[in-house]
Amino acid sequence: MAINEAIAANKILSDQESVQDNSESPSSCPHRLSFELECTRPDFCYGTVIVPAVMVDALYHEAAKSQQKSAQTYGFHHGEVPLDYIKQNFTENLAEHVKELLFKYCVINYLYEQIRVNKLVVVGDSRLTDITLRPNEDARFVFEISLFPDLSIYEWKYFPFKAPKRKNYKDLDRQVDSFMEEEKNQLQNLESQELSVGDWVGFNLAFADTDNTLLLDGFSQHFWFKIGADETESPLRQVFIGKKLGDRFKSDHHALQSYFSDQLDTQYLFDIEITGALSHRYFCFDHFKKTFRIKTNKDMHKKLIESFSYRQDISQRHATVEESLNALIAKHTFSVPNHLILRQQKNILDRMQHNPDYHVYRAEKDFDTHVRNLAEKQVIETIFIDKLAYNENLTVTDEDIKGYLNLTNRHRMKEFIYFDIPSFKIQGQEAPIPSEELKRICLREKAINYVIYHLTKK
Repeated sequence: MAINEAIAANKILSDQESVQDNSESPSSCPHRLSFELECTRPDFCYGTVIVPAVMVDALYHEAAKSQQKSAQTYGFHHGEVPLDYIKQNFTENLAEHVKELLFKYCVINYLYEQIRVNKLVVVGDSRLTDITLRPNEDARFVFEISLFPDLSIYEWKYFPFKAPKRKNYKDLDRQVDSFMEEEKNQLQNLESQELSVGDWVGFNLAFADTDNTLLLDGFSQHFWFKIGADETESPLRQVFIGKKLGDRFKSDHHALQSYFSDQLDTQYLFDIEITGALSHRYFCFDHFKKTFRIKTNKDMHKKLIESFSYRQDISQRHATVEESLNALIAKHTFSVPNHLILRQQKNILDRMQHNPDYHVYRAEKDFDTHVRNLAEKQVIETIFIDKLAYNENLTVTDEDIKGYLNLTNRHRMKEFIYFDIPSFKIQGQEAPIPSEELKRICLREKAINYVIYHLTKK
């Protein structure tokens, strides 16, 4: 049965629930996406992102114009192929290109947003199963979404909990003092606010016409990008190096073209506005304080110690997270399907294969058992923390993203990030990251900090 037929058949099931985006419909706001969620079982849904026809047609038209300049067709001089001819004779290629463009530009961003808005405890990654896209029609991107059946969260804030203690070595205090002094000096010696190698940049991106008119009524999407050190690994860096927070400019850089399209050579003009900047040249203690609700330098010193104090190769911070999650999950016992564990096992092994010591680990007697136990633990923790975040009505903002990315700027500070840091590269090159993808990750880390804050609050 085709996917669309399956969806249609599922609509008549008596146990089906239907959820739709509560924002304005595409008819009342022509450049707004919408979302339909159709659950056929408690653990399975189809989520459909709908892109209004006016957006499809505008981008289809721009793609055709881009091909008009390079098309070589019998009977027409180079660069003089009529636009209508391009649209009629390259329909399939143009449609495939617009599918890819919309998916990378706005669909995946909107999907993650709607998963959070609808408080869906999603297991694994959503799977794109079907795309319907034709000129003059709304485009529909259909995803299969595996859900975890409802998990009840009990009152947990008064559970007995004793946080792991730091080691009482004076050298640890000296290390923290040295770290703080060095980073403060880096900030004081900062000569320019211009973006440079290693920095994070947040930006709005919209499509513009060759006469600098914004397309799609100025519809834009937000991304983050890390300016890499190697130009071959980060060709997009040339778009941002030397720019500053608040700058707005146009770009047709080839790296942006290739990010949004593997299907066709394009010549889009992008309108870019820099809305966020995070320097790699110093560690921002203001972001650190906001992330962990710190009010005094004494408390900040105490918090930083957690990433310097180790017992049996485990930092105090990591041990605190582990024990707090263990305390909560022990009171909320639940099992997860085997296929979820197997999928996570594969993810773990894929990452481990890049470790130079992989074959040493692989030779250990209980290697497979350790990997399975770790996979099961990670699946349970992710499901629980997502549910708790929704249950506590936690929200995530651009400031939370900055706090998260700030921690990635120093190796030692990565101890304050519990879940695996995702790869920000595509085929070895730094790539723009949809903001909603980062918010999904940040919400989990924020929930962990929320748990520890309440369990250790005096």
